[in-house]
Amino acid sequence: MRALKERLLAFLFPAETDGWLALLRIGLGLQLVCYALSLGIDWNYLFAGTGQGLISRDLAEALLSLQSSFVPRLGWFVRLAAHFGVGEGKILFATWIVLLVAGCGLIAGFFSRSSAAVAWLVHLCAAMSGGFVTYGADNFMTIGLFYLMLSPLPDRYTLDRQWRKRPAAHPIDPQWLGFWRRVLQLHLCLIYFFGGLTKALGTGWWNGDNIWRALIRPPFNLIPPEALVTWKYLFPLLGISAWLIEICYPLFIWNNRTRKMWLICTIAMHIGIGAAMGMYLFSLVMIVLNVAAFGPGIAFARNIQPMPAAGCPSADSTAAELI
Repeated sequence: MRALKERLLAFLFPAETDGWLALLRIGLGLQLVCYALSLGIDWNYLFAGTGQGLISRDLAEALLSLQSSFVPRLGWFVRLAAHFGVGEGKILFATWIVLLVAGCGLIAGFFSRSSAAVAWLVHLCAAMSGGFVTYGADNFMTIGLFYLMLSPLPDRYTLDRQWRKRPAAHPIDPQWLGFWRRVLQLHLCLIYFFGGLTKALGTGWWNGDNIWRALIRPPFNLIPPEALVTWKYLFPLLGISAWLIEICYPLFIWNNRTRKMWLICTIAMHIGIGAAMGMYLFSLVMIVLNVAAFGPGIAFARNIQPMPAAGCPSADSTAAELI
């Protein structure tokens, strides 16, 4: 029992460098900047209240309140600003500026944790208030920013480390770095496995119908219809390949011999989605999460440092082998 506990703790708290954290921070920062710039012109139009926007934010938030009154939303900022005489348009524009600045802060590593926390909160508010126009990219951005916010920032490549001159005697514990990467890895495995399982249980991904419908539905119909008709025999193969890559992700991504191949297949799948359907932000955030979680240099079986009896990871303990 003791050996099992040690192996479990060793798996959950592997010693890790902060390279993956830098990839996640810069990647999500770039994602935020692209997200903000892509919605810059239409930001107020998308999130304005009744009678002023494309879809009433008030309606979306009213439906949200049926689930819980504590879910973050842009309406909180609008109502708070109204007490000080600030109009809705100005506060919505201010939230867009905050999101853009937070993304730039993440890219540069300036006030890294504060930038991550602010970006997570503002983006979550926007995703919740714009529930009628959000999609998978928003969900995965929220997930990535949440883990980034809780991770042991700043990493060594940030301006924060250069500016604050963090003493070498107090480095970031490599086991806490390993823990947060492990959580991200496990979360991605669950997402891909159940996503692939859901696809495999339906006939649309076996005969290619779902691929066809996705490619002809506006605004994702970027490929000319005559080309789709010519390639129709590939749709069953593409559909089966998609759910196979996802459902087998937890099996092959952990193995040293197959990790690189499966990571390439996963990234290629998302590049294909972005190119064929114009879902560039979705593809980018998925590539960022995958590269940060399972990029080169990560190993499932590796030298790691065991946990002390109290259950708190320490970088000063003796090295032990998980497998």
